[in-house]
Amino acid sequence: MAGPSQHHSLFNDGDIQSFREGTHFALHQKMGSKTMEVEGVQGVYFAVWAPNAKEVSVIGDFNGWTYDQHPLFVRWDSSGIWEGFIPGVQDGAAYKYLIRTQSGEQIEKGDPYARLWEEPPKTASIVHTSSYEWNDKNWLSKRAKRDALKTPMSVYEVHLGSWRRKEEGRFLTYIEMIDELVPYVKDLGYTHAEFMPIMEHPFFGSWGYQITGYFAPTARFGTPDDLKKLIDAFHAEGIGVLLDWVPSHYPNDAHGIYRFDGTALYEHEDARKGFHPDWNSYIFNYGRNEVRAFLISNARYWIEEFHADGLRVDAVASMLYLDYSRKAGEWIPNENGGRENLEAIHFMKSMNEALYGEFPGVEVVAEESTNFPGVSRPTFLGGLGFGKKWMMGWMNDTLEYFAKDPFYRQYHHNDISFSLTYAFTENFMLPLSHDEVVHGKGSLLGRMPGDEWQRFAHLRLLFGYMTAHPGSKLSFMGNEIAQPFEWKHDEQLRWDLLQYDGHKGQLAVIKALNELYTSEPALYEKGYDVSGFHWIDYSDNQNGTLIFARHGDKHKDTIVVAANFTPVARENFRIGIPSSGTWTELLNTDDSAFNGSGFTNSKPIKTNKIAWQGQEHSLELNLPPLGVTFLKKRKA
Repeated sequence: MAGPSQHHSLFNDGDIQSFREGTHFALHQKMGSKTMEVEGVQGVYFAVWAPNAKEVSVIGDFNGWTYDQHPLFVRWDSSGIWEGFIPGVQDGAAYKYLIRTQSGEQIEKGDPYARLWEEPPKTASIVHTSSYEWNDKNWLSKRAKRDALKTPMSVYEVHLGSWRRKEEGRFLTYIEMIDELVPYVKDLGYTHAEFMPIMEHPFFGSWGYQITGYFAPTARFGTPDDLKKLIDAFHAEGIGVLLDWVPSHYPNDAHGIYRFDGTALYEHEDARKGFHPDWNSYIFNYGRNEVRAFLISNARYWIEEFHADGLRVDAVASMLYLDYSRKAGEWIPNENGGRENLEAIHFMKSMNEALYGEFPGVEVVAEESTNFPGVSRPTFLGGLGFGKKWMMGWMNDTLEYFAKDPFYRQYHHNDISFSLTYAFTENFMLPLSHDEVVHGKGSLLGRMPGDEWQRFAHLRLLFGYMTAHPGSKLSFMGNEIAQPFEWKHDEQLRWDLLQYDGHKGQLAVIKALNELYTSEPALYEKGYDVSGFHWIDYSDNQNGTLIFARHGDKHKDTIVVAANFTPVARENFRIGIPSSGTWTELLNTDDSAFNGSGFTNSKPIKTNKIAWQGQEHSLELNLPPLGVTFLKKRKA
């Protein structure tokens, strides 16, 4: 039986001032529930922000869920923080806040800062104290020293609930993933794993994008310490972990932060600013200092507490523009009469400055689909301060081009080369994400034209071209086994397909491409620098080819890439070469090892002093059908 509430506080005057100013980015160290000892008595301290509440009490399994036993005390400083210490409450206790609104209504809310929640469909928060001891000191030290713009980054995007299931259909736990997911990602050569949102969410079908527990990993797969152990295991194998993060909107579930104290506390009162028509959810009030502090503290929490190596920020475009998915009259212009959300822009700049300032080597990646300038440029140069930006234009143009019959591609040749006209305006990440295999779009394999062999060849070519293109890479789970169906969150991937040659070949080529990308400096050292790329020939629409060179910091690292987007094998095909000598084939996506036709270049090729495609030297090679080949000059 818990004793009566006692007035106790973790806040000092400086905390309150920075909270009010929106500059307190460690609120998770103050807010929520904390086990502690006060005057020799063990118990739990609770703190919650509810400035418009009339009364706030803690209800839980320790007081029979009755509202009158453990009231909290509102601070005298008008901060709106209610707090108190309840003796006898222990780690693992389930609780909620019972809030009496100014109108007299009683509402039950979970803790916005709770570090653990009951497994859905249950909705109570749980007192949780971590006891995990990390083993990744060396990893964090190396991360802090890395140059993110000169380091290869190939990301495996995974939905933990549907990557693999146990025989009875249940989820894998975080602990089970250590033995299954970690070695799989390692074997395929990815540098990072990215988890689709793992913050607690009531509706599994939202894929994690409708969050109620911003500070809690979902209990579907285990405890917070179990997740830490999984991330630690990735780090032990030299693999970074990115977390999908959603500061753009949240649902109106009764136990969540929507109308938390009976008023529009975290959101806007006016639906023209506070309601998101696309997702039937609610938009954070980025102009409210305390809300901005909540969000930036949350971003910091996942990096500080869970040693995440970065965040992929969802739906940035929807935050940038007040008229996003809205018709005339459904939005309110900013103070200058424009459509930009100035408050959200300020929030994102502040967040990126805080994260990059405190955690060297982290990655904050923006999913942003517009031409908003400077998304991945430093804030001191007027940018938003993100480290990377998804290259949605490349993805859309490339997939649209690949879906066309090869015969008609000659009339759309510009679609496949156009991305290089703006490839260095941002620090781009090339995404083939979950969004491309849902909502009736079909699988990537299913969108490729031709017979079965050609579809698989197209897919190998797609990923070969992606590897050759400047920028970092991201691929959704299932792409590596050429899953022929749309992704379904209620089913595991179709691992049984790996008994068939085409699917085995796709897995093999993905592994080989990752190995090539991470081992050849020319493919990553200048991936965001125009000096790392030059065209040899981008105009050959008749043959459907692209020829270009990639350069590293050292001239000897240059790689020449020749891609053929038609099913015609081209023997003795001449291409220009930037320097004379003997060139060898590093990888050919048509190799028989990948279930290709084997139209490769097994022997070294010497250049001729024949000027071609603007180069002083050239050579003749076998250009594979629906394939790409990577060539490198042999050392003298």
